[in-house]
Amino acid sequence: MSTAATSIPERNAAEVADLVLAPEAAAPAALARRIRQRRQMYVGQAASYSLGAFVLLLYAYDGAVHFDVPSLFWVGGLLIIGIFVVMSEAGVGDQHTDHYLTVFQISAHMALQFIFLVSVPTIGIAFISVLFLIFAFGTLRMIPEQAMLTWALATLALAAVFLGSDLPIGMPVATRLQRTASMLCFVLVIGQCAFLGLFGATLRKILYRRSVELKAAYQRIEELAELDELTGSYNRRCIMRLLDAEIEKSRQTAAPCAIALIDLDWFKRINDAYGHPVGDEVLRTFAITIFANIRPDDRFGRYGGEEFLLLLPGTAIEAASRMLDRLRSIVAELDWGAFSPGMSVTISAGVVTLRDVDTADTFLARADCALYSAKAQGRNRIATS
Repeated sequence: MSTAATSIPERNAAEVADLVLAPEAAAPAALARRIRQRRQMYVGQAASYSLGAFVLLLYAYDGAVHFDVPSLFWVGGLLIIGIFVVMSEAGVGDQHTDHYLTVFQISAHMALQFIFLVSVPTIGIAFISVLFLIFAFGTLRMIPEQAMLTWALATLALAAVFLGSDLPIGMPVATRLQRTASMLCFVLVIGQCAFLGLFGATLRKILYRRSVELKAAYQRIEELAELDELTGSYNRRCIMRLLDAEIEKSRQTAAPCAIALIDLDWFKRINDAYGHPVGDEVLRTFAITIFANIRPDDRFGRYGGEEFLLLLPGTAIEAASRMLDRLRSIVAELDWGAFSPGMSVTISAGVVTLRDVDTADTFLARADCALYSAKAQGRNRIATS
């Protein structure tokens, strides 16, 4: 009467979840956890066989079965466990997707139950009840194909016993001790099935929690993949995708759409005069300033180097020009001397609105021309087109 139940469901279920979510090429730490969990499982199996042998010993003490039955049952169970322990320690299971070798374990334990069922049919119900426990363990780890295979094997064996023989399969209850042993048989099986159910429920909860954590992590990775590492604004790939989306949205709703191509004036001189670390801080401060002074629906991204693209959906040219001039004044009035005495930073921007014939490329080209005009007029100004 064996089981593969392990101890402390919460901890073991957590370890199983780690292994389920781990890559196939398991790291040494994951392999070590696998081995540790298999050892715990085999200890649980040995304990279960010991309990089963104790129940059989009660039957033997009352004379229902020979005294050899409990010892043979216990030795047979330990022999099966020992074989799988050796295979586990040798790493045989780690070469397979199912590193527990579940089908082989279930088949071996079922075979032992049927051997004793045929040999000692007078207490055969005790061995049959263990099949429920064996399959309860299997459902935690088997795929549908494996479940169908082991179920078919069990069906064939049961058909041979019930339909192919006239064995007096029963459960003795003639005396108080026999009734006690029969009760313990069912109590132990039910208890161990409940334990496996608890283990499975805990595993499902942990896997669900881990899946939520993984989803959040993947979402964070996607967000980071869209952001410029230095400034925290959208990177070029993302801001260009958002530009295409805003163009499409503007045409569907017939709403105006403006963009601004912004450049930090004489940024190369800042790098040369104060060093690249200071230049990086200037870019970060500039980006933070823009984020703090634009609308929630506006989109801001790094177009390249010290050039940035600002998308202004639902904004006409006059409002866009005023907004950019306000941003220009805010940037110019910041205390840049905090980075280095005498430092000043200004911006120039080219602002344009979408035309019916515009594509993303022509839209940006017109913004670039407006930016070039702002620089030609002396920088620290906004130009429109």
